Amino acid sequence: MEFVLSKIFWGVFRPGNVIAALALAGLAAQILPSARVRLWGRRLLVMDAVAIVVIAVLPLGTWLLHPLEARFPQSEEPPARVDGLILLGGSFHMRSSVHRGAAQLNEHGDRITAFVALARRYPEAKLVFTGGSARLWRPGAPESDFARALLADLGLDVGRVVFEPASRNTRENAVNAKHLAQPRDDETWVLVTSAFHMPRSVGVFRRIGWQVVPHPVDYLTDPTSPSLLGFAFTVNLEGVTRALHEWIGLVAYRVFGWTDDLFPGPDATAGGA
Repeated sequence: MEFVLSKIFWGVFRPGNVIAALALAGLAAQILPSARVRLWGRRLLVMDAVAIVVIAVLPLGTWLLHPLEARFPQSEEPPARVDGLILLGGSFHMRSSVHRGAAQLNEHGDRITAFVALARRYPEAKLVFTGGSARLWRPGAPESDFARALLADLGLDVGRVVFEPASRNTRENAVNAKHLAQPRDDETWVLVTSAFHMPRSVGVFRRIGWQVVPHPVDYLTDPTSPSLLGFAFTVNLEGVTRALHEWIGLVAYRVFGWTDDLFPGPDATAGGA
């Protein structure tokens, strides 16, 4: 039920959809006979225009993404021993992959390359890929099918990898991966996912009693360069959309009881890879 509700909620309140809905509502109000309704319609149009200008000019996405990406800094000293690696899904354009019949990477493809590099660094480590289909309607082939083919093409022995094809969100990633991996308390497992997604991911793994070493990749912000004003609506809207999705996800996961903290961060036992 939570999965369906989350999909419906985000489909309605996705920033681009909200902007379009406000514009349509404001325009529709102008053809109605009530002067009061037309006035409120004009106010909606003004609010919409202001929102568009603010998003276009201010790097809101960068400002919102940076604290997420900075929450778990990369470690300069990788663990001496790693018993297992977990790769979360999210690296594929699923609709395009299904249509083309071959893996099509999206902007989070660094997850795949980092996983392969770590798998080669730790040749004895167990490997788990967890990712099904996050589509609400007509889910189609799971992400794990395309991951298997791509990892094989990249030269990784897929016989080492346990593929989990049923998970639809981050919580199911963690629960299903733990069921398959059966990790022991004395084992060191490294979690690979995008840096902005790491706080929510680590929070979920901790909640189910699996302490993992975060290996954040796929950075989207540059903390060494100042965020400058500009006029790039589509780029900035994409950043705002991604950041809001993650912040809302953090709140929702805490409300559902899937994490113990609103903004999970490093603790005394957490390291980095």
